[in-house]
Amino acid sequence: MAAALLEPPPTFLNFNRHHHPHHHHTSFPRTSHSLKLQKNLPSCLPASITPQTQEQEPAALPEPETGSVPDRSRDRRRVVKVAWEKLLRWSRSWRSRNQTPDVLERTNKVVVLGGGSFGTAMASHVASRKPDLQVHMLLRDPLICQSVNDHHCNCKYFPKHVLPNNVIATTDAKTALFGADYCLHAVPVQFSSLFLEGIAEYVDPGLPFISLSKGLELNTLRMMSQIIPQALKNPRQPFVALSGPSFALELMNKLPTAMVVASKDKRLANSAQQLLASSHLRISTSSAYAQLVTSDSCSDVTGVEIAGALKNVLAIAAGIVEGMNLGNNSMAALVAQGCSEIRWLATKMGAKPATITGLSGTGDIMLTCFVNLSRNRTVGVRLGSGEKLDDILSSMNQVAEGVSTAGAVIALAQKYKVKMPVLTAVARIIDNELTPKKAVLELMNLPQVEEV
Repeated sequence: MAAALLEPPPTFLNFNRHHHPHHHHTSFPRTSHSLKLQKNLPSCLPASITPQTQEQEPAALPEPETGSVPDRSRDRRRVVKVAWEKLLRWSRSWRSRNQTPDVLERTNKVVVLGGGSFGTAMASHVASRKPDLQVHMLLRDPLICQSVNDHHCNCKYFPKHVLPNNVIATTDAKTALFGADYCLHAVPVQFSSLFLEGIAEYVDPGLPFISLSKGLELNTLRMMSQIIPQALKNPRQPFVALSGPSFALELMNKLPTAMVVASKDKRLANSAQQLLASSHLRISTSSAYAQLVTSDSCSDVTGVEIAGALKNVLAIAAGIVEGMNLGNNSMAALVAQGCSEIRWLATKMGAKPATITGLSGTGDIMLTCFVNLSRNRTVGVRLGSGEKLDDILSSMNQVAEGVSTAGAVIALAQKYKVKMPVLTAVARIIDNELTPKKAVLELMNLPQVEEV
């Protein structure tokens, strides 16, 4: 069962709410130190242990006694302990009130489309949650297929990681899709439409698709929520977007990770949450958070998808700054500007600002822009160091979606009349119409305007 600790706690966790002015459980010496502490105490501290401020300040304040510092230290630790215990009680209470049928228990087969690093990591993750669950990977490469079936590893991406025995690989779409309860789509965006059209006849109209792919289709500017139903010729194909800061290698190593699912069908989003969430993978639902910050109860699929696509382009820009050794000030300024540009475009497209500042937005941006495992950042670092794009791409064994997404992002910006100087500069560099050095000079010479 999934947890929901990433959602803002309900109002009953506002500890000041139950304060009664006549309840004085703890008394504090009226010293200059305690008054300063009192003024700086956050409002979220329990009222029962917050110094009372209604009393009239005494005329003379005594000097602090020798034992007052340890006393205050113990009180502070007690405040933290009480707050933590309240949080754990809220967690247990939430779980007991939100008991739902176990989706994993009722699921017999999951199919994963694509055998890249992230598709493999998610196949391994789902398979490890239930030993008798059939997890079929539909692959194109017969060598990887044989590696998975004979040696229980993906010889191309994770040769040293052992996959669960219930992960089965095949190149036959009919075999992979027959009887599947859920489908995890991990095919790169630019190849998804053609791939899906080729297997459409074997896809059940009610099969839920959980998209792991991030990006925009270059010529059509479509997101996966548009590509999948149109390629399958079924506008009602159930769809869930999964996004957030998540490197495949760390998932394979079972390191703590948090992601977000979004769907216009709230029940389907909850089912995907229950299917995927585990002790090391937290899954939040976009719809649950949206209901707390806006009156619209519909999941923010657009926000989750557009943030996941645009962050790849920004990561290339961050890599260029690193490759040119422009320093930390430049990196911080560029990423902040890029976050604003993503927010401008996403909100124009109907996304909610809360989504852009959440896991699938800011969370994913931080991971992709600042960590060396990022493929898109690596492309940027090498561009900033003076390498040619063709040489960079030919040496990589994985797809850097930001390269193909950059042009689509600028087309969207023009469509929605949004100025995006940083992301536009990346597209110009990728098209070999601007050098990284020239791009930096032009960006620094833009008009000094008010921050928005």
